[in-house]
This record gives sequence, structure tokens and C-alpha cells, in this order.
Amino acid sequence: MGRVSDVVIVTGAAAGLGAVYCRELAAAGYAVAGADIEPVEGVELAVRVDVTDRASTEQLAEAVLERFGRIDGLVNNAAVYSTIVKKPFEEIPDDEWDRVLAVNVKGAWLCARAVAPAMRRQGRGKIVNVSSTTVPTAPPGFAHYVASKAAIVGLTRSLARELGTDGICVNTLTPDYIAFDRDYDNRQPEMAPTLAAQRIFSREQAPEDMVGALLFLLGPGSDFVTGQNISVNGGRVFG
Repeated sequence: MGRVSDVVIVTGAAAGLGAVYCRELAAAGYAVAGADIEPVEGVELAVRVDVTDRASTEQLAEAVLERFGRIDGLVNNAAVYSTIVKKPFEEIPDDEWDRVLAVNVKGAWLCARAVAPAMRRQGRGKIVNVSSTTVPTAPPGFAHYVASKAAIVGLTRSLARELGTDGICVNTLTPDYIAFDRDYDNRQPEMAPTLAAQRIFSREQAPEDMVGALLFLLGPGSDFVTGQNISVNGGRVFG
């Protein structure tokens, strides 16, 4: 559970894990601001944001401060993934590479940059950056996505060093594959059962499996935890 009146921003909130995070954080007592380039429903505050644009991310922070007066948490969940078509690294178009890195890495950096001043004034805050189990497993055909999610781990560590003296915790949360996008799943119908068979807990991962770790990283129980990567993958990989 969060502290009373804690305010959390979730990016990529319109669908998938982002929508689940918003729902579960609200149920746990947080005031939730859902941010996305697409319309967001079911949150206390919905803000349209392009995470690759500095002015847009600054406007997001301003909107949350105007509504709630504080920013206690940021979940950097926005990412390009489900639209990616697997291809050898030599065949990735330049603009596709740039888009994946811009949303997945630059977006997390800009959003953290936008909320940091408010967190510094408060003397505390929690930033959770979302990586991927593709980093330790490195499946072929996703070179730009894997590179972007590996960069998230490094970004988390750098931000943890720079923001720690201000009482701000920065950590990485790493899910495994969770079937959300039906069109994507239809392109690779074998993925979910194949990965389930590789886990110690041999079942498909559900979005609800991520909630406990997220609540921990945003709540007071993790006040002495920073720069860490918490993996939730049913034991498919360690570390």
C-alpha cells in the first residue's frame, strides 16, 4: 500500500500492462495519472503525452501538479513492442530503430527529467523503469528492442546515483512476455506456451503477476532500495 494521497504517473496507460497498473494502483489507494499518446480511460487524471517530446513530458508533470499538488511516483511503462516485426538486425530500417530507442529510452529519460524537480522539492519519490526479459535472453529479430531495454537498466542505475541524495529511489521492473495484443500473438502463436514451458512455474504469465513487485517499488517498504532490477518471470531466467 502507498502512503496516504500518494500520486503516481503511469505512462503507456491506455492498454496492456499500463492499464492494469493504473487499475491496481487505484485499488491500492493511489491517485493515478494515466499518460499515453492514445486516450486513457478509468483513471483519476488522463493526460495525452508524447514521451519523445520534452515539452509534452513537462506539460504532463505540470498537469499532475496542478491537479494533485505533488508527484510521488512515476512508472515509465510506455514502449514500442507489439508493432515490431521480427527481422535480422541488418534489415531494421533506420527510422524504426530510431523510433524504438526514442520511445523506450529517451521517453523514460524525459519523463524522469520532468518529474524530478517536484520529487526533489518533496525530498522523496519513486521512479520505476520497465525493462524486459529479452535483455538476458536476447531473442533474435529484436535487436533494437533488446538494446533499448538494456539501456533502461543502465539508465536506472545512473538516475539512482544522481537522484539518491534527494531521497528519490529509482529501480527497474522486468516482466517476461505477457500475451496482450491478439494480432501480435497470432503472428507468433507458439510464443506464450513455449515460454511457459521454460519457467519454473510452468504457466503463462498474467499481468496481475507484476502488481506485487510494482506496489513494493512504489511503496514505503522499498525506501532503502534503489538502482536495482526486480525480475518477475516465473523463474525462466535468473538475475
